[in-house]
Amino acid sequence: MSLNIPSLDIVKVIKDASRKLTGAARRAFEANTTLELLKGSTRRAETVFGWNRRTVTLGLHERRTQIRCLERFAQRGRRRTEERDPNLVEAIHRLAQPNSQVDPRFKTRFLYTRLTAADLRQALVEHAGYSTKALPSVRTISEILNRLNYRLRSVQKTRPLKKIKETDAIFDNVHKVNQESDASAQSLRISIDCKATVVLGDYSRDGKARGKKSVAALDHDLANKQKLIPGGILIPKTSELTLTFGQSAKTSDFVADALEGWWKEKSPHFAQVKELVINADNGPETNSQRTQFMQRMVNFADQTGLRVHLVYYPPYHSKYNPIERCWGVLEQHWNGTLLSTVDTALSWAGTMTWKGLHPVVHLCDKVYAKGVRLCKAAKAKLEERLHRSPTLPKWDVLIEPRSLV
Repeated sequence: MSLNIPSLDIVKVIKDASRKLTGAARRAFEANTTLELLKGSTRRAETVFGWNRRTVTLGLHERRTQIRCLERFAQRGRRRTEERDPNLVEAIHRLAQPNSQVDPRFKTRFLYTRLTAADLRQALVEHAGYSTKALPSVRTISEILNRLNYRLRSVQKTRPLKKIKETDAIFDNVHKVNQESDASAQSLRISIDCKATVVLGDYSRDGKARGKKSVAALDHDLANKQKLIPGGILIPKTSELTLTFGQSAKTSDFVADALEGWWKEKSPHFAQVKELVINADNGPETNSQRTQFMQRMVNFADQTGLRVHLVYYPPYHSKYNPIERCWGVLEQHWNGTLLSTVDTALSWAGTMTWKGLHPVVHLCDKVYAKGVRLCKAAKAKLEERLHRSPTLPKWDVLIEPRSLV
C-alpha cells in the first residue's frame, strides 16, 4: 500500500494547523488528514505528525458514526482550593465577617486593623483547627478573599453625623424644586459652595504622580503660609463649572462677588432666564441666617432682575450638593504635584475635567472683612424682602427683584 507522505514543510504546516484547533474540530481535522494522506493509519499519523493515536481513532469513529463526543474542559486541571475544601470557605466567612468579632475567642487584632491574608491564615491555625502545612500560601488566601468579595476597600464617608426631624421633608423639597427648575426654560439651577482653604507651598498632599522618581516635598510645614480659598459655581444641567480662588477670607461677600462675576459672564447665554435656583448647604458663609449673605442676594436680585430661589440641603448632608463632587475630582487631579505658587494652583485647576469639560478659573485678590453683619433694624427690613417657606423657613427662601415687588 503506497502512502502519500508529504514533505517536511507541508508536515510542519499541517501540525501547526492542528495545534490551533481544539475538541471535535481538531479530531475531525486529524481524522480527515489521516484518511487522505495515510490511508487511515493511526500509527502512521503518530509517526509522521506526532498526533495521539487515541485522539485520531476517536476522530475516525466520530466521522464514521456521525456522533460527536462531548468535551469536559471545565473539569480539567486543578480545582480551586475553595472547591476542594468547602470547610475552608466557611471558616474564612466566620473569621472575616465583622459580626464574628463579638466572640471572645476572636479578640485578635482584626478588631483594630484591616483584615490581611497573613492575619487570616494565622487565625485559621489558631481558631479553626487547621495546621500550617494544610493551609495554602498567604498569596493563595489573598486570592480566595478576593474571590469571596472580601476586597480592600476605601473608607467612605456615607454616614451623616446627625439627622434632624426635618431632613426628609427638606430633601423632598429640594428634589421638587430642582425638578421644576430643570423642566422650565425660564429657570436656571446652579450649585454653589466653598472648599476648605488650600495652603500653598512645597507640601505633600498624599497624592501620586507618575515618574521615575517621587516628587520631593518638604518634610516640615513652615509658618507664614500663603493660602487660596476655592469657591465654585456649577450648572448641573450642562456640567459647566466656574472656580473662583480668593486670597483673603472665606466670607459671604466672597461668595456673592463670585456669583455676580459669574452672572456677568453667563447672562448673555441665558437671556430667557427669569429665575435662578441656587442649591447650597448650611455652611456659615451661605446659610439663610447669615444676614450679610441674604442682603447680598437681595441686592443681586435687584441688580439682575432675577427671581432668586435659595434651596438648601439638610444639615450634615452637604455631600449631596452637586458641586461637592467636583471638589473630589480637583483633589485627585492636583494632589500629586506641589502647589508652590498661585499660578501653579490656578493652572492645575484649569486642567481638571468635570464630565469632559475644563472649568473657567478666576483669581479674586479682593480683601474681605470677617464678621460683617446687619444691625437689628436692617435685619428686620431685610426680612420683609425674604419669602420664607411656611414649613421650611430656613431651607427654602424666595427673593423677588424690586421690579416685581
